[in-house]
Amino acid sequence: MGAQLRIYRRRIRSVKATKKITRAMELISASRIVKAQQRVNASTPYANELTRAVSAVATYSNTNHPLTTTSENPKRAAVLIITADRGMAGAYSSAAIKEGDGLINFLRGRGLAVDVFLVGRKAVNYYKFRNRPIKSSWTGFSDNPRYENAKEVSDQLIDAFLKDAQVDVNGVDELHIIYTEFKSMITQVPMSKRMLPLEVVDAEVPKANLLPMYEFEPNAAEVLNALLPRYIESRVFNAMLQSAASEHAARRRAMKSATDNADELIKSFTRLANAARQAEITQEISEIVGGADALASSNAGSE
Repeated sequence: MGAQLRIYRRRIRSVKATKKITRAMELISASRIVKAQQRVNASTPYANELTRAVSAVATYSNTNHPLTTTSENPKRAAVLIITADRGMAGAYSSAAIKEGDGLINFLRGRGLAVDVFLVGRKAVNYYKFRNRPIKSSWTGFSDNPRYENAKEVSDQLIDAFLKDAQVDVNGVDELHIIYTEFKSMITQVPMSKRMLPLEVVDAEVPKANLLPMYEFEPNAAEVLNALLPRYIESRVFNAMLQSAASEHAARRRAMKSATDNADELIKSFTRLANAARQAEITQEISEIVGGADALASSNAGSE
């Protein structure tokens, strides 16, 4: 009984130490969510307005720009998947990877080859473990991305898109992005979106079929050349910020669950330890009583 009691007490101390760690991580994630959410709210209006500006140029001009024109015979697509660098965030990274696998299978079903670009160590390790090809990867900033990181990723994606995929093995005809949209502290949803060629879905439809009067200086092609790289950078940066906020929220929720489970384990082990202690005391009393009875019987026999 004594050995069993020591085991229970050792496990209680171990679970309490783990609980302190999970509780600290929960509080850290909760404090970082607020800042991450503020960054998302600050970047979203710029990304939306830039999307509207690019949509306006693409909608109200007759320019046949390669960044807004779908290839008649696409051969290759690029997929950017954004995940976390660290674990203990529940199903956050695995959900994004699963969404990416679904998109990749869909693109391959269309007959396209797929180049995969990865952000975050979880996705990189997942692909390397399964010996899957990786075109390029970036790590070390998933929970606190900077605009420089988004620009570095965007430059490589745009460079691949501007190459002719029909003759260049490094060129792509489409750009897709997988990220986790932050909807609330409880809900984060993995999203799949096509960035290029531009899908004009955000332009406002004018009333009474009257097109607004737009003038582009020096011309629409030059405007697109200037706007579209910034458009991709803003979309990628906003997706990184959304994913960072989602990562903190998922980690806070996972650590809250781990802390609650630790409390339940401590209660369970405490009950078992009390039962073992009670059994030990009962056994000691039984041995004392039995010894006293044996001594009394021995004395009576000697008389």
